[in-house]
Amino acid sequence: MSAIRTALVGFGHAGQVFHGPLLADDARYRLEVIVTSDAGRAAAAARLHPQARVVPDLAAALATGPDLVVVASPPATHVPAATAALAAGCAVVLDKPMCPDPAEGRALVERAEALGRPLTVFHNRRWDSELLTLQRLLAEGALGEVWRFESRLERWKTAETKPWKAAATWREGGGVLFDLGSHLIDQALVLFGPVDEVHAELSAHRGGADDDAFVSLRHRSGVRSHLTMSTTAALTGDRMRVLGSRAAFVKTAPDVQEAQLAAGLAPSAADYGQEPPALLGTGDGAEPVACEPGRYPRFYDLLATALLEGGPLPVDPREALAVVELVARIHRVRVPETSVAG
Repeated sequence: MSAIRTALVGFGHAGQVFHGPLLADDARYRLEVIVTSDAGRAAAAARLHPQARVVPDLAAALATGPDLVVVASPPATHVPAATAALAAGCAVVLDKPMCPDPAEGRALVERAEALGRPLTVFHNRRWDSELLTLQRLLAEGALGEVWRFESRLERWKTAETKPWKAAATWREGGGVLFDLGSHLIDQALVLFGPVDEVHAELSAHRGGADDDAFVSLRHRSGVRSHLTMSTTAALTGDRMRVLGSRAAFVKTAPDVQEAQLAAGLAPSAADYGQEPPALLGTGDGAEPVACEPGRYPRFYDLLATALLEGGPLPVDPREALAVVELVARIHRVRVPETSVAG
């Protein structure tokens, strides 16, 4: 395999901002086919990736014989698309969340294993600047024993512009817990391991699926994770705060890579992923601490090595499945909010 012949399914935000630029910037991939039935997105795909053929459906893409299919369409389509791609002999990348239904996700993982075909999930925020910096500090012992991990992704959306997101229920992968929460839960599991106790508060201020959520996890390791995700925050809080027995780590702003990619900055550019210092504080004050650069290209770097040379996938699909299982558990056990008269 001289180059990984790739088909990208979906050219909305995920396909256009994340997968397309990352694939185009790595010479080991050849983005040959883009699937979208939307005329505007088809025109954007042709402009941004003139070497790629734009087709209206997955069947047409599979007919070209790709080595890799990247599924960046809405979550409810992930399992059917991945099943078809695996049957056609392709390796598969699913955008997060892996899928809405844990049982379907488990069956998909088992199918890929039975066929001996690679299946992975684009949990790109494992390569956020703040997570990489925190992992470095933990390895150095700078925080001591970690007591609480606070992680937050908040945005302000006066209205949902994507029709599928506006209409999708959580059973179809809709809502902020599946969307932004998948990132935060995955990061917490990567850092601190399995969870024994879950508490969650979900709200739908604007109708439809949840648009504001708080999740508390007690990890088997003893760490407590407090995760906040919202699309109703007109002012946002610190991206990450971690409290330990020796020091605390605070990063105010979120990772810059999404904004850089959306603005057209190439992942190979010298200033890609560069961040200002965060803070490391003790009872005597705080001092700046250098941030690791964000490294979203690392996902496709690791995947290319796995496909061309052998080696581990960038994200184990069973780890992605654990995120889906936890989200489904939260939705199924929560008690609907009711009004209480005073």
